[in-house]
Amino acid sequence: MPSKTSNKKSVAKSKTEDGYVHVRGAREHNLKNVDLDIPRGQLVVFTGVSGSGKSSLAFGTLYAEAQRRYLESVSPYARRLFHQMPVPEVDEIEGLPPAVALQQQRGTPTARSSVGSVSTLSNSLRMLYSRAGDYPTGQELLYAESFSPNTPQGACPRCSGLGRIYDVTEHSMVPDDSLTIRERAIAAWPPAWHGQNLRDILVTLGYDVDTPWRELPKKDRDWILYTDESPTVPVYAGFTPKETKAALKRKETPSYQGTFTGVRRYVMQTFANTESASMKKRVARYMVSSACPECEGKRLRRESLSVTFAGHDIAEISRLPLARLAELLQPYAAGKDKDEDKRHLHNEQLIVRRRIAADLAARLEVLLALGLGYLALERSTPTLSPGELQRLRLATQVRSSLFGVVYVLDEPSSGLHPADTEALLDALAQLKAAGNSLFVVEHALDVIRQADWLVDVGPLAGERGGQVLYSGVPEGLRKIEQSQTRRYLFGEAPSPQRTPREPGGWLKLAGVHRNNLKDLEVAFPLGVLTSVTGVSGSGKSSLVSQVLVELVSQALGQGGAAQEEQPDEPDLERDEQLPLAGHIVSGMEGVRRLVRVDQKPIGRTPRSNLATYTGLFDQVRKLFAATKDAKKRRYDAGRFSFNVAKGRCEHCAGEGFVMVELLFLPSVYAPCPTCEGARYNAETLEVTYRGKNIAEVLGMTVGEAIEFFKDEGAVERSLEVLNEVGLDYLRLGQPATELSGGEAQRIKLASELQRATRGDALYVLDEPTTGLHPVDADRLMVQLNRLVDAGNTVIVVEHTMRVVAGSDWVIDVGPGAGDQGGSVVASGPPQDVARNKKSRTARYLAAQMN
Repeated sequence: MPSKTSNKKSVAKSKTEDGYVHVRGAREHNLKNVDLDIPRGQLVVFTGVSGSGKSSLAFGTLYAEAQRRYLESVSPYARRLFHQMPVPEVDEIEGLPPAVALQQQRGTPTARSSVGSVSTLSNSLRMLYSRAGDYPTGQELLYAESFSPNTPQGACPRCSGLGRIYDVTEHSMVPDDSLTIRERAIAAWPPAWHGQNLRDILVTLGYDVDTPWRELPKKDRDWILYTDESPTVPVYAGFTPKETKAALKRKETPSYQGTFTGVRRYVMQTFANTESASMKKRVARYMVSSACPECEGKRLRRESLSVTFAGHDIAEISRLPLARLAELLQPYAAGKDKDEDKRHLHNEQLIVRRRIAADLAARLEVLLALGLGYLALERSTPTLSPGELQRLRLATQVRSSLFGVVYVLDEPSSGLHPADTEALLDALAQLKAAGNSLFVVEHALDVIRQADWLVDVGPLAGERGGQVLYSGVPEGLRKIEQSQTRRYLFGEAPSPQRTPREPGGWLKLAGVHRNNLKDLEVAFPLGVLTSVTGVSGSGKSSLVSQVLVELVSQALGQGGAAQEEQPDEPDLERDEQLPLAGHIVSGMEGVRRLVRVDQKPIGRTPRSNLATYTGLFDQVRKLFAATKDAKKRRYDAGRFSFNVAKGRCEHCAGEGFVMVELLFLPSVYAPCPTCEGARYNAETLEVTYRGKNIAEVLGMTVGEAIEFFKDEGAVERSLEVLNEVGLDYLRLGQPATELSGGEAQRIKLASELQRATRGDALYVLDEPTTGLHPVDADRLMVQLNRLVDAGNTVIVVEHTMRVVAGSDWVIDVGPGAGDQGGSVVASGPPQDVARNKKSRTARYLAAQMN
């Protein structure tokens, strides 16, 4: 008779071999003890409203467990090199293969990371130049690393491979030369005491600080700005120049000894050495950049640039659109290159050239199929959208020939025009045909309809979600009454179409030049909701999020759209500011304010959160400070901030967690043992409002807080607006670092909606439905229409045809991507654009409207 152990083994074996992944007791985030069986070797799509728990299931549970199991097989020392996810809250997962995650994330914030490096195409291209390039007569062979600007062998020695040099000029350091030194003509010098100290030292040294800068002798100006000398002299604080001179003559005891630093030296040293992001940002304002004269902006040594292929040096070929690069390589890949191209190469080089060119051509074919032919290899990743970056990684996986792997993808259709989504589905089909499983978190109905298996999570968001409503073939979802996805998938949701509003005027631009936009003229209607459409890379964002925003900002004298700016650390490796080419012809009388609601993070540390950004936290803290207990203890509103020493937990300084060092393993973060993650000290937590302390209030979701703060006017209004834009599932204290780009954008929109608006504001949003389920997109449209009804203009860059169909006006840019785009193909109400034969958007818009 078989033992119980052997029975257990045989059951486990049968589960593993039945072609399914079996999940039991998943409790990650808001998941409610989920049991689930999903097939391997299929396209499985996870759907549900925003915040329902889809990502918690696909990434937080399935991918995290697959990664954890893999890392268990790696040596403890090697594990330190990996970013480790926490162990997921789940009882058991059987039949789970190794997993690869392709998540949404912004590009690495450095211009040294590029399309070429992410796709690894640059490595092959360098090898091609090294082994089969055309070398000048007498030049010795260069290895592949000599063709990379990121290596000592390849980087231009003048600019260190950046392509630009950074320095200061007299005008950048002294922007207003009508001022005297005492009047702070030297703007680049530090503010407050340090700046005063340097001015006092100049007085001791005998320089005139009371004559306008422009009237000082050039010799004096040059020494003050550019000297490398550091004289230490006596300083008489508060003395006039005359009194200082007398004190020096009498050899009077000074206030202190001060050391002088020239302005250029101060700026350059501060930028290079300070650990303060705000100081670095401040001095960066006084630095100017220009193309490196040594490499002419190409970033490489001259000997590397002297090697060519097909008549181009490697920098020139890296600037070509991928579609053009593929055309150029095709003859070489097929061995049909011209005879004169073969003359300088011996047989071995010809074989190498053909083999590398063929590999590059095959990999480029996948990128082109995914609609990325408009990108160039040198395009830096900070300029890519999360969707573009994810498709780059997807293309690499399609060519990897892996078998039996689970690919977990996070909204791969994000940022994709419906025409490009078709190409994406082809790439996913290739991965599936190679014997892999695809687990995709997705909102786009075009992708959901192609699923072999659907897992619908809900019914609502946050605490009211976290249940699997349905798991099975797509058709079966039709019977699930609770499912929000069902209504949209099977055409039961009401149509978004409406009678278009009439424009109240026109904002006309002309002479627009930016990226692929060439001498463009365009008219944006005022007082209505406009969707700007077009295939990925057609020029939509260049037109709206760049040129339109910059021109209107300039006309309003804002210097930038009204929005919450975070103190980003300046990075001189980022791409330089593009020149503004174009002008506003007419229509600015209809725009009094510009608001750009983008997807940038609302904060870069866990100290910034939903409540602090919206101003809601200020109101809540005032309510706590107004309680009897707080008044008795003399606690003001500041006491209830975890950023202020008097109220926060001393042990974790208000962070809520502490870092624990582990030998041979990555450091981990654990809840603070003193406050147990509450972030406040015990005395602060003793004060309650309606039975809850401040930490408990921050732990509430927006939906819960609406009930809790009923009848508290200002707080209730803020919460209602957050609810209206579909964020009822977020916690008030949810750290900014945990929010997606789409959530950050909706928080910014909610902050705007709270303000009393006088009309005549221009709102610009780039793909506001990113990460939104169709039901949440409909809720967002209600809010955008509210803004228009209040007398404002709303312009959105959008791919979701449901949103486009519900707009008053559509401007379609294209017809294609890159060089094939950059024109206004169609402009008019949605029904007119849907009939336009030249528009690639028309077919999909017409399908939505029928």
